Amino acid sequence: MKKLLSIMLALVLVVALAACGNAGTKMTMGTGGTAGTYYGYGGVLGQYITNNAGVNVTVVSTDGSKANIQGIDAGNYQLGTVQSDVMSYAWAGTRSFEKEGKIDSFRTVAGLYAEAVQLVTMDPAIKSVKDLKGKAVSIGAPGSGVYFNAIDVLTAAGLTEEDIKAQYQSFADSADALKDGKIDAAFIVAGAPTPAITELCTTNAAYLVPIDGEVAEKMMADCPFYTVYTIPAGTYAGQTEDVKTMTVKATLIVSADASEEDVYKLTAAIFDNADAIAAENAKGAELSIENATAGMTAPFHAGAAKYFAEKGVEVAVQ
Repeated sequence: MKKLLSIMLALVLVVALAACGNAGTKMTMGTGGTAGTYYGYGGVLGQYITNNAGVNVTVVSTDGSKANIQGIDAGNYQLGTVQSDVMSYAWAGTRSFEKEGKIDSFRTVAGLYAEAVQLVTMDPAIKSVKDLKGKAVSIGAPGSGVYFNAIDVLTAAGLTEEDIKAQYQSFADSADALKDGKIDAAFIVAGAPTPAITELCTTNAAYLVPIDGEVAEKMMADCPFYTVYTIPAGTYAGQTEDVKTMTVKATLIVSADASEEDVYKLTAAIFDNADAIAAENAKGAELSIENATAGMTAPFHAGAAKYFAEKGVEVAVQ
């Protein structure tokens, strides 16, 4: 009898442990490099989703936007942080995804924060985008998100890649080249303040060139994932006035196969805890229903759409 009771108790324990191990949906979130904003911010979002939505999120470091979209498509990730423009390229099968073709196995959850298109220079003769003609300008690695952002800005200003002395450099290399006088200006696309630009403006007479007016209007007309953005005065040393520019958005996406209930709960877990998230990561201050739903070119997941509808905002789903 004692042996039988021991066996029964052991079976009950095994079943209980199995039930605990399977409690809640499990999702893996692709982010970016460990030193980048995507990884750190993704960790905070994952924490709030896990604690409040009944969805257990594991955050992993990746090569960024394109890798996260491909990872969701392959079933390796269920969530990912991406630039809204790269997301648009995947959905349409253009630019960065021209060789791979259209990927539509993901859906939008929400826009998170602005990644500003920042044009930085130390040349006092450069006051507008059109002044870049004939200048040595860093426009990011060929095929990168920064590269396409820079091309869009130049095109809107009536310039081509051939009208400048194009250099294809990283943020850090661009900053060094500016300091050494090897280039005249550089495009850097990232949340402001950006460390590379902060260092430049602190130790050198560097400043931001506005991307506004007709250039901004044409960019938004040609590419709907761009939105207007203002970099507030004081963001960088020596910046005494607001600087208008364009922005894409860091965006959270999810597998199209995720359940409506899970995505509704994880969306609520983020936006219902926006103040707490902002206290842990400065980018959380940009969480808002308006920011989350504007400028998205890929359809939303039905679960996220349900949450936003409850807040009075209707979004496109598919």
